[in-house]
Amino acid sequence: MRLLFITATRIGDVVLSSGVLRHLIERHPGARITVAAGRVSAPLFAAVPGLERLIEIDKRSFDLHWLKLWAATVPRRWDLVVDLRASAIAYLLWARQRRVIGSRGGNHQRHRVEELADLFHLRPPPAPTVWLAPRHEAAAARLIPAGAPVLAVGPAANWPGKQWPAPRFADLVRRLTAPEAILAGARVAVLAAATERAPVQPVLDALPSDRVIDLVGAVDLPTAAACLRRCALFVGNDSGLMHLAAAAGTPTLGLFGPSPANRYGPWGGHAAYVRTPASSAELLRRFEATGGTASDLMDGLSLEAVVQAAEALWRGLRSA
Repeated sequence: MRLLFITATRIGDVVLSSGVLRHLIERHPGARITVAAGRVSAPLFAAVPGLERLIEIDKRSFDLHWLKLWAATVPRRWDLVVDLRASAIAYLLWARQRRVIGSRGGNHQRHRVEELADLFHLRPPPAPTVWLAPRHEAAAARLIPAGAPVLAVGPAANWPGKQWPAPRFADLVRRLTAPEAILAGARVAVLAAATERAPVQPVLDALPSDRVIDLVGAVDLPTAAACLRRCALFVGNDSGLMHLAAAAGTPTLGLFGPSPANRYGPWGGHAAYVRTPASSAELLRRFEATGGTASDLMDGLSLEAVVQAAEALWRGLRSA
């Protein structure tokens, strides 16, 4: 069987789509898989079982990236084409079956994982996953060796409006790793992309250097997932990293404000979220009223609320 899986560009959306691909691989053992994904997120598929080809999509003006993808895939006959980008590609290829996500943005009252599962009428929805090669696991073992527990934090996001203030992240780490706290004496892994160093640096500067594991811009996505898998808890803004932590099986607490947590919260029984008292709709109205200049949309989320949510998640999992 030949399967073409066309997924998203953004890391978070790619991670959320991974459960559907895992289901298809399990349903069709020995299938030859071609994955088309954005260049940044494509490495997440490098270790997919049965991967025959990985096509990196670079967005181009006038939608020319779709023409390039069509040219790369049209010579083959496909048994199944799955298009999660709502493009016309699936209808321009020879395929026995096609499954194409709707183009109208979906039902925003449902989680994206549930919406993707509807393509194959899957109940319960397959959980997101990560595929790791031995080299990723080995690299993670060098960066986060066994020993004291590690608290992972993701203080960055792809939009400043989704970023909880850096000083509060530093205070949160102190609270969660203090004597008698849930992660007393834990080391702290700080993760972000190299381009996100500026908003993350205040967190690094505020913590004892001998307890910090600085992974900002230091690892690729699969290695980041392997590192997260070795951590006891992850707390971070709504971001691709948050979804990666949840998919890796790490207890994950997502921090939400202007984005809808009911649709994009971290998925799984080991995940939870805490959000601002103001709804995402209220915050977006405020953002628009300022002409797109408001950068304090997450300020309403208190340190105490996040500490309590992290403790509740940790203790709930320990008592399960």
